Amino acid sequence: MSLPPAEPTIIDLSPTISPDLPVWPGDPRVIMRQPYHLARGDAFTLTELAFSAHTGTHVDAPAHYLPDGAGADTLPLDALIGPAWVVDTGPAAAITASLLAGLEIPSTARRVLFRTQNTTRGLMRSPQFHPDFVAITEDGAQWLVEAGVVLVGVDYFSVAPYDDLAPTHRVLLAAGVVVVEGLDMTQAPPGASFLVCLPLKLQGADGAPARAVLIQR
Repeated sequence: MSLPPAEPTIIDLSPTISPDLPVWPGDPRVIMRQPYHLARGDAFTLTELAFSAHTGTHVDAPAHYLPDGAGADTLPLDALIGPAWVVDTGPAAAITASLLAGLEIPSTARRVLFRTQNTTRGLMRSPQFHPDFVAITEDGAQWLVEAGVVLVGVDYFSVAPYDDLAPTHRVLLAAGVVVVEGLDMTQAPPGASFLVCLPLKLQGADGAPARAVLIQR
């Protein structure tokens, strides 16, 4: 008698969106209000939301940095769903081309998620914004493009360094690489996994909040 297949393990990569969630400096904070609530005698409860398209776990669209770039509603689902490779970058302060060349990333990896010192330091779970986060440099972005990667995910609010945002974004987005930012990689083990990342289908938007999970069997 054969055993039934094991249930998959689902790892949630998305922090909870709430007014306490830190945001990029200058971006609007999360506002959640309930104009109708059962506790006040209304017939139902209804929540109204206001926040940036780049809140929590989110996907950058080409329109974020490229003139006439496509919006979030055009992002390819076949890039957002599929096998992924989780890479632990150890103590590295930046994800450079030379670092990437020394990491064990399979040549067949098309979706690469980075677990860095951002995760070790608990930055995605901190109530404050931290500008000294680990990010991908311009030459690191070019390395990923040349490696044929179609999706890159990072464990803080930007794929690019705080003081040099445009180059990394432009290299990746111009090559059609989907950029996922704000992943909570605390429970994500290095190695092979399966990613499901579904951003909201916002017409023409420069980005969109997303729910991202890893599925492991």
